[in-house]
Amino acid sequence: MPEEFNLDTFNADPVTEDVSDDATEAAPRTYAPLDAAAESQADLSAEMKAIGEAYAKALKDGAPAETQPRLDYAPYRSSVLRHPTKSLHHADPETIELYSPAFGHMDVHALESDLTIQHNGEPLGERIVVSGRVLDGDGRPVANQLVEIWQANSAGRYIHKRDQHPAPIDPNFTGVGRCITGTDGSYSFTTIKPGAYPWKNHLNAWRPAHIHFSLFGSEFTQRIITQMYFPGDQLFPLDPIYQSIVDPDARDRLVATYDHGQTRPEWALAYNWDIVLTGPKRTWTENEALGAEGDDDE
Repeated sequence: MPEEFNLDTFNADPVTEDVSDDATEAAPRTYAPLDAAAESQADLSAEMKAIGEAYAKALKDGAPAETQPRLDYAPYRSSVLRHPTKSLHHADPETIELYSPAFGHMDVHALESDLTIQHNGEPLGERIVVSGRVLDGDGRPVANQLVEIWQANSAGRYIHKRDQHPAPIDPNFTGVGRCITGTDGSYSFTTIKPGAYPWKNHLNAWRPAHIHFSLFGSEFTQRIITQMYFPGDQLFPLDPIYQSIVDPDARDRLVATYDHGQTRPEWALAYNWDIVLTGPKRTWTENEALGAEGDDDE
């Protein structure tokens, strides 16, 4: 399904218009009143600042770095409901594999990595190329891995029945793609830069632009999910999901870098983002943060 957002949190479209037959001209849009009881961005920012300062002090006092998100990060209000609270159950991986789908190179076409050619027309927005490598903790390439992505369109809207916020749907953009990593662990997607979108964590909450990544190992029980962000996003300090990784260096590893060398003249800007699966420099994954709910979207 689209995005690690919990679309259950979205309400119906707050925009109402006069569409009666006797209306002589377009009526001005009116918006539902803001909930005065809702927490403000300032409230959440103050909480995140306090947590960050406490973490910095702990580091100074010799505490180990936290390279993965806190399971219960208070400013991310629903995190208490979205992470495991009991011991995990062990399962026989061979038994699970008997009921899992299978894929091979013949099942993943090279054109599936281009999200801009899936319909009859051109999608709207800024065309980009996102590429990088999948690596293990020692920097060695991880070849022949299935990489899937999903994202919002350039207006910040997902193709999903529960995403009903007032942003346009692009009929020429579905927002999903996949590829197989090469022998050097490389992957590449051509897509549209996604837009930011609102969510209901607090009053006037917005998620930074991002792309969701799913990777499979040698077995389907090894699936991991993560997110890639874009450099310089002004929403970073305001987003509780991004800030749930309290270590700045670990957060930075989720942000792609602009790669002018891979930019295609008169066609698309390019970003590079490597995914590290193990070790102290590994990329954050939602599975660890959200447990069984890690496959859902936000």
